[in-house]
Amino acid sequence: MRIAIPGSNGKLGRAVVERLTRDGHEVVGFDRSGPAGSTFTRVDLLDYGQTLDAMLGVTARHEGVDALVHLAAIPVNGLVPDATTFHNNLTVSFNVMFAAQRAGVRTIVAASSITAMGFPFDEPPPYLPVDEGFTAANNTYGLAKVLEEAMFAQLVRWQESTSITALRFTNVVGEDEYDSFARADDPSYRRDLLGSYLDVRDGAELVALALAHARPGLETYVAAAPDSGLEIPSRELAAQWCPGVELRHPLGEYESLVSSEKARRELGFEARHLWRDEYRGRNDTMRKGTS
Repeated sequence: MRIAIPGSNGKLGRAVVERLTRDGHEVVGFDRSGPAGSTFTRVDLLDYGQTLDAMLGVTARHEGVDALVHLAAIPVNGLVPDATTFHNNLTVSFNVMFAAQRAGVRTIVAASSITAMGFPFDEPPPYLPVDEGFTAANNTYGLAKVLEEAMFAQLVRWQESTSITALRFTNVVGEDEYDSFARADDPSYRRDLLGSYLDVRDGAELVALALAHARPGLETYVAAAPDSGLEIPSRELAAQWCPGVELRHPLGEYESLVSSEKARRELGFEARHLWRDEYRGRNDTMRKGTS
């Protein structure tokens, strides 16, 4: 397939471009900046005209795309004023998704977020592990994500053959970002994420699986590793962070409090890059290098 990737130069975007290219797809990246070459076009996604034109075709790049992986956004609150985060991200998502509809693109994967399910969880979720069944926004980034998912639910009604898969990503960790797990015995570490994380390579794997399993309608999946990012047993974390909250099942020792079970069950997703292996492996390599 020829796949357009708005947000191709972000952390997850770069990993997705690499993964889909390796799988044999033809990838066209759209972003405000990126590597010069035949696989990238600079597009201001706040401009609907540019976005639609780029989706329909770009001379010397492509003559239309078969699928879309929408990853473009201001990635967190705090980089710009809160209202700017909301207006930017919601406008970009509308432009990208509506342009895809007009261009006849019917297979779409879009990045949603843990911020659409209660992050930073100052108010505990109604049950643990929390999953796709709970939706709540507590900042402007999350509010945009909740509204984007509502928009997706309507857009798939407008054209019955349209498939949109929304992936609720938790904190995506790059291959070189595992040093922070040195704090894994600190109960305040990753508190706002309920201890969750996802390796960027596993995020790219989930995007590939979502494309392969696309079917008409909207499906939403949590994107998280199956284990907690802490060395504190999950039952203790649940009792400390969310006292009195219902446990849907007895928790495994280090089971994630953010469940990706639906993605495992329906898409065959199995995270392969777990922090204990990555963090310890890097430390062992460093020790060998200095001995």
